[in-house]
Amino acid sequence: MTLNVLMLSPGYPAEMPYFTRGLARVGARVIGLGDQAKEALPEIARSHLAHHVHVHSLWDEGSVVREVQRFSRQVRIDRVECLWEPGMLLAARIREALGLPGMTVEQTLPFRDKEVMKRRLDDAGIRTPRHYRAVTEDQVREAAERLGYPLIVKPIAGAGSADTHRCDARAELEQALRAVKHVAEVSVEEFVEGEEFTFDTICAGGRMYFENVCWYKPRPLLQRQLEWVSPQSFALRDLELPEIQGGRRLGRQVLEVLGFQTGFTHMEWYRKADGEVVFGEIGGRPPGARLVDIMNYCTDNDTYVGWAEAAVRGHVDRIFERKWNVAVTFKRAQGEGRIKRIAGLDRLRAELGPLLVEESLTPVGHPRRNWKTTLVGDGYLIVRHPELKPLLDIADRIAREVQLFAG
Repeated sequence: MTLNVLMLSPGYPAEMPYFTRGLARVGARVIGLGDQAKEALPEIARSHLAHHVHVHSLWDEGSVVREVQRFSRQVRIDRVECLWEPGMLLAARIREALGLPGMTVEQTLPFRDKEVMKRRLDDAGIRTPRHYRAVTEDQVREAAERLGYPLIVKPIAGAGSADTHRCDARAELEQALRAVKHVAEVSVEEFVEGEEFTFDTICAGGRMYFENVCWYKPRPLLQRQLEWVSPQSFALRDLELPEIQGGRRLGRQVLEVLGFQTGFTHMEWYRKADGEVVFGEIGGRPPGARLVDIMNYCTDNDTYVGWAEAAVRGHVDRIFERKWNVAVTFKRAQGEGRIKRIAGLDRLRAELGPLLVEESLTPVGHPRRNWKTTLVGDGYLIVRHPELKPLLDIADRIAREVQLFAG
């Protein structure tokens, strides 16, 4: 029987159309659900939908659930999928309302509420940053007194490093409090000094079919704070590197503790200078910022379809072989206004040849993007190499030599 899969937000964020297409490619009939009209969706998403349920707002959960219930009396719904973090609890509520399999609200909560997640992991003996939940400014200050500095203030239900602030002293804490006034609840936690990595998986029925480790350079918090930085992420070919084994073990333990069964997960962890590994957080979703794409370049495969196989068939048919180290480097233009010139790209393109697998930079004549609101900034270059050291050298050259100038 062909499964009818309700896909929340099939057109946004940027990766979602490809997951929507993945569902269709493995034989599902895809029903979109979102607050965009079908005509406004990206063509890749639009062309792979059998139906589309257009709602006024995805955040009026009661109204959305009732609308889906009405629709389900006309068209059968077999699965509900959501890979956009803000919609995960809505997806769980729809499943419960329709009596469908998949993550319940209770099972979803640790993937959305960082404090619930960390308490469960703490109880299981998994090392996380020391942390406190805070609703009021005084609670944030009390937590800071207990933790000491440096510390991090970030949203309980955030994604990425948005609204995340490092505080090294009381004055910076007060600045952070002013900056997060719009956030209902925050997590105040120990700042862990170290390198930051990911652990990404595709699972089906509690079995891991795909795993990936990416290395952030520099850490995402610095990427968000320093305009001159060219943020980079590296998908590592060799998952047996000694320095990442602690993180892989942590990731497996977290999946077991949280009882994760089927879908994509994105985890982040830290490796301190003394070798200690500390678990950061987990999302029941894929990573953004082109990390899914560099996983695909690493394996010469398709993790969008791999996830769809897990969701629809309950297992993953394809075999992922890690062939390449891959780096994505994001660029930020110097100056303000429109892009006037791109320097260094032609020379590197000629030298790298097929090692440069994708380029997407803001074209000359187009407005510079606001680097504070998007990690992608003024575009990116993706390169790959079978050996890690040459790839690191190439990525450093891209960071130094490729420059965009606005004016």
